[in-house]
Amino acid sequence: MSRYSIGIDLGTTHSALSYLSLERAEAGPQPRGRAQAVLPLPQLTAPGTVEERLLLPSFLYLPSSSEFPSGGLALPWDPDSHEVVGELARSHGATVPARLVSSAKSWLCHRGVDRRAPLLPWQAPPEVRRVSPLDASARYLRHLREAWDHAFARSDEENALGAQEVVVTVPASFDAAARDLTLEAAAKAGLGEVVLLEEPQAALYAWLELLGDSFRKKVKVGDVILVVDVGGGTTDLSLIAVSEDQGELGLSRLAVGDHILLGGDNMDLALSHALSRKLSEEGKKLDGWQLTSLTHGCRVAKERLFADAALREVTVAVPGRGSSLVGATVKAVLERSELESLLTDGFFPRVGHSEVPATARRVGLAQMALPYAQDPAVTRHLGMFLTRQAKALAGAREVPVELSGRSFVHPTAVLFNGGVFKAGPLKARVLEVLNGWLESDGGGPARELEGVDLDLAVARGAAYYGFVRRGHGLRIRGGTARSYYVGVEAAMPAVPGVEPQVRAVCVAPFGMEEGTQADVPPQEFGLWVGEPTRFRFFCSSVRRDDRVGTTLEDVASEEDLQELSPIETALPGRAGEEGRLVPVNLQAAVTELGSLELRCLENGGAGRWKLELSVRIRGGDEVDSRGSSVE
Repeated sequence: MSRYSIGIDLGTTHSALSYLSLERAEAGPQPRGRAQAVLPLPQLTAPGTVEERLLLPSFLYLPSSSEFPSGGLALPWDPDSHEVVGELARSHGATVPARLVSSAKSWLCHRGVDRRAPLLPWQAPPEVRRVSPLDASARYLRHLREAWDHAFARSDEENALGAQEVVVTVPASFDAAARDLTLEAAAKAGLGEVVLLEEPQAALYAWLELLGDSFRKKVKVGDVILVVDVGGGTTDLSLIAVSEDQGELGLSRLAVGDHILLGGDNMDLALSHALSRKLSEEGKKLDGWQLTSLTHGCRVAKERLFADAALREVTVAVPGRGSSLVGATVKAVLERSELESLLTDGFFPRVGHSEVPATARRVGLAQMALPYAQDPAVTRHLGMFLTRQAKALAGAREVPVELSGRSFVHPTAVLFNGGVFKAGPLKARVLEVLNGWLESDGGGPARELEGVDLDLAVARGAAYYGFVRRGHGLRIRGGTARSYYVGVEAAMPAVPGVEPQVRAVCVAPFGMEEGTQADVPPQEFGLWVGEPTRFRFFCSSVRRDDRVGTTLEDVASEEDLQELSPIETALPGRAGEEGRLVPVNLQAAVTELGSLELRCLENGGAGRWKLELSVRIRGGDEVDSRGSSVE
């Protein structure tokens, strides 16, 4: 009985909350924007000063015990607050970077670290308390929940955020572990039941909601929409096809790109290194601490220059460190010409679509940190994405355009998202490069789908998606691009030199939609628990007529099957029953983010086990992010 659909953009550099009144939206057509709004978020902008902003900077500052006066960090709902989230965290943390937590979202998807361990701020001195990426993400979500409850639930508990339908967005390329951690952070923040949605899809939902029925004049059957989402920390690429469904326009997600840690943060670093070189030429050498502070200052200067076309330059100030630096503060000037040349040519160079991102030579030892993209050229990553997908999607019946003879997928429309594209020159360069590729490959130019608020589109689209899930509006379909099978060992007497056959049982047929599940018809399935074992999975892009439960008797003789990387795990059993074969029924589900869950349900018992693997496509090969868990 949710009253609102809540959309949360949990961004790398900014977060936002949009909401849609389900009662108003379901009552009938509304004047544009009446049923939906963005929540102004109270946050500290200076000690003792709380202001409302539409965006909450995704920064957490961990102050020392005596750094701020008593009550200086009070919030309307928490007079005893001792942490800082939002604008003050970002601005004050620029001067004390050793206590500033940033890029928690990027750390949340970093497989090389324990994301539940207290490791942020990264490389902080021993005296600074640290938090985990999970806890930092939960802290941002909790601030959003508390701001909502303060505005809506003080007089009516049924309006509390925990009682609403909440959609939290994540990068399309997030793996299963990062998605699970996002859900865990939401639970820690008290959000209740949460649905995850890919950010590029959320941006397209925002565009659909903005245009209403008139969107049908902007796209047509056969269009392929390229969503280019460059935010603070990541670059997300998706392809969405416009098709016909029972005489009406339909949308289906064709492909998503790799998880690319490349965005506005990299651009801030590029600017700070350029200014650092200028200061060095003046005899002002910065240490690591000051370079971090300079980077935060460059971010602010960049945003001011892009927001105000009349500004020609912005001065960036860095606190001094000792008598060797001519004074207490070091200043550098960032000019507009430097900004545009460094960012436009450095991150969006004119390249050919067949150029692959450069890979730097690695040394034997490296500092542990975020796995940033080694090539800063977004246009190279875009070219590789479109080229790989031409091979991966060739022959797929869902693709509305002819791919034969094409060296890369030809988008017909582009939707931009992410704060980076508030800079007009960067958006223009992407269109210039893309349309140059299309012309050289015999295609026509791609048009821009305009109108989306680059800062708030993801949150607004997520809120609208909650309305779409109730059966209203146009839903973006995904569906699996292949049929998927699990290996089942056949029962047979022991014979020297002969291994038992492995059958392949179809658990997810071609085109199985996200958010759906299916029961495998009962067979004599047994699940080994309590000891290490190996699960084999297969897929086929050719066998498109198999149904759930279709059994192929011997995988060794099936040329149409491709074996995926196995899942090796030990599923827990009851104490004292290690190595037990439990009779189970199988149930398969494709999640809203494209993961296949194989659920093993004990016959006549309470045992429930779950195996999960990704069914996304990356350059024609299956993504091997996978996991297993017990329910």
